[in-house]
Amino acid sequence: VQLQASGGGLVQAGGSLSLSCLASGRTFSSAVMGWFRQAPGKEREFLAYINQSGGITAHANSVKGRFTISRDNAKNAVYLQMNSLKPEDTAVYYCAAGPRFSTAAMAYSDWGQGTLVTVSS
Repeated sequence: VQLQASGGGLVQAGGSLSLSCLASGRTFSSAVMGWFRQAPGKEREFLAYINQSGGITAHANSVKGRFTISRDNAKNAVYLQMNSLKPEDTAVYYCAAGPRFSTAAMAYSDWGQGTLVTVSS
């Protein structure tokens, strides 16, 4: 699966952004999709994953209640709605596809190029 993330940008603290990840290839609907982020000097951090049908999701504690993952298999897309953004949410955000649920980046085989989110205080 080839992935392309978009929707990043500059937003003030407390604001919202919606990230999109468009996939090409017939295997999208059979893939678990995840969102990760990586801030400068830090390791890649798990944010959320969603199962193939979209009926099962999980979110990291750091974003639970603020971020929501969703997908639309008809559009080959996965989304991350981000609300109540904080300066510490500043990072490059990545979408990823893999065969099973995991919070570990190494479990995902395909990655988008990343989109930068900057939250100003």
